[in-house]
Amino acid sequence: MSRKVYVAGVGMIPFTKPGASDPYHVMGEQAIRVALKDAGLDYGKVQQAYAGYVYGDSTSGQAALYRVGLSGIPVVNVNNNCSSGSSALFLARQAVESGMVECALAFGFEQMNPGALKGAYDDRPSPVARFQEAMTDAIGWDPAAPRAAQFFGGAGREHIKRFGTSPEAFGMISVKARKHAANNPYAVFRQQLSLEEIMSAPMIFDPLTRFQCCPPTCGAAAAVVCSEEFARRNGLNMDVVIAAQSMTTDYESTFDGQDMRRVVGYDMTAQAAKEVYEKAGVGPEEVKVVELHDCFTANELITYEGLGLTPEGTAEKFIMDGDNTYGGRVVTNPSGGLLSKGHPLGATGLAQCTELVWQLRGTADKRQVEGARVALQHNLGLGGACVVTLYQSTKG
Repeated sequence: MSRKVYVAGVGMIPFTKPGASDPYHVMGEQAIRVALKDAGLDYGKVQQAYAGYVYGDSTSGQAALYRVGLSGIPVVNVNNNCSSGSSALFLARQAVESGMVECALAFGFEQMNPGALKGAYDDRPSPVARFQEAMTDAIGWDPAAPRAAQFFGGAGREHIKRFGTSPEAFGMISVKARKHAANNPYAVFRQQLSLEEIMSAPMIFDPLTRFQCCPPTCGAAAAVVCSEEFARRNGLNMDVVIAAQSMTTDYESTFDGQDMRRVVGYDMTAQAAKEVYEKAGVGPEEVKVVELHDCFTANELITYEGLGLTPEGTAEKFIMDGDNTYGGRVVTNPSGGLLSKGHPLGATGLAQCTELVWQLRGTADKRQVEGARVALQHNLGLGGACVVTLYQSTKG
């Protein structure tokens, strides 16, 4: 049994720097209430809930949801690193599409600490140890540099080596991110920056300067998904449907070829995108707006190619021609992306969903992409998992 799944309500709260937010369970509650209000739905009609977060104790999802109501429904906590929010959405969509439930809630939150990401435990094997070994074989290991920056900076170096990509191409992605975020009241960084300011910032791991790395962020977001029958019965918004969705994990190629692009998920991205396009019956040329996982500028650049937005090896031209922004072929990260909106790990996938639903409804204000009817979401977590989702407008 397979049914259409509609995104009936979305919501998020403004993202903040660490130390400036409410506690995680308060943020989670706030985002859930916004999504339910947007849907015009009483919480008592939600049949299952999925909570995405990374830095939190077990059952943190319940702690947030219980502030909204105590209805006894199944609550599943999801930790898939940076793709936790979209993994929660994947499960909620799957529950509705399969006919197990009529209405499900996906929400995500993160209360982060300042500084670079690091594991929570040092007394057991790291789940990304194999990735670090592959990176060390490919480019070495710098104990003075943040690990995540080395992973994705290494992917950027690989693209430079293979295709002669200029450092300025990576910097231009940050210029765009800040320009887009200037119109987003939910974003952490809304001050625009010039290419010179971005390129002259302290180098974190070549080719990535400080302004090419996403900041640790606190925030929350949520989405209500439901069947067509449920939406009609309850008078809910049916403007946006999830046309296709795919989750992939790593392949042998991730570790086999000393290619840092693949170590950070290029093959997961390409396969998930391929599956989504085939299921939805559309091609990348029909996509007008994308929210993709720009944890570092290098990942945005290689993801253009992984998603098929531009052929392999042509990302620099795609950027320099302005085909990744307003007036070009496809608007990427109109929200400002992780680079400027911020990256509260568990909330990111659902914040991407929220932005794209707003775009397809035509309610994105100054960020609105004209004529947007097909939207693509890409959310990636090392370790690894990649979720690609294609949304379509149902409005005539």
